[in-house]
Amino acid sequence: MASDTPTIDSDGLNAYVEGYLSEDDMLASARARGVELGCAPISAGGGAALRFLATALRAKAVVEVGTGAGVSGLYLLRGMASDGVLTSIDVDPEHQSAAKRAFADAGVGPGRTRLIMGRALDVLPRLTEGAYDLLFVDAARSEYPGYHEQGVRLLRPGGVIAFGSVLWSGHVANPARRDAETVALREVARAVREDDRLVPVLLPLSDGLLLAAKAD
Repeated sequence: MASDTPTIDSDGLNAYVEGYLSEDDMLASARARGVELGCAPISAGGGAALRFLATALRAKAVVEVGTGAGVSGLYLLRGMASDGVLTSIDVDPEHQSAAKRAFADAGVGPGRTRLIMGRALDVLPRLTEGAYDLLFVDAARSEYPGYHEQGVRLLRPGGVIAFGSVLWSGHVANPARRDAETVALREVARAVREDDRLVPVLLPLSDGLLLAAKAD
């Protein structure tokens, strides 16, 4: 007897979701440079989600942890208010050089970006409390729990913190995985879920996108 339960083609479904919005040449070039540098950019679906968030929040002040080659930065800037400023933090000067090129190629004015070189957990405490609409984190995953606390401090009420790659190719769901990155991702997911200051949701985009809005 045939089952009434439909078979889901997970790979095909993921490809459909990720390909729903196509990327232009500027994003494609930035993505290619990111791959060359070994800093895997956020997927097209994840980038579209970032642009959506920045637009919905009417974001004027955004912090990004992990500049990479500028792919996520371009998505964020395209959603932000025309006078908004993106603050992006990275420890690698080559990454930030590639991002500067991507922003310049896209016609982003120099006053709209503030690139800071350094370890994010050292930089974030120096930023103004409650002054930001959105914080996107896609960097050292072992440090994600620290970014959670800093994110809550930096966000205005109604602001959103977004963590990229939190499913870690499915490793977080495998109890046998006990490496530092996987443990940290499980820890931040639990901490965000249990934080009464936040309203969270976990989306299966770009290897897992954990979003949390700061309650009033």
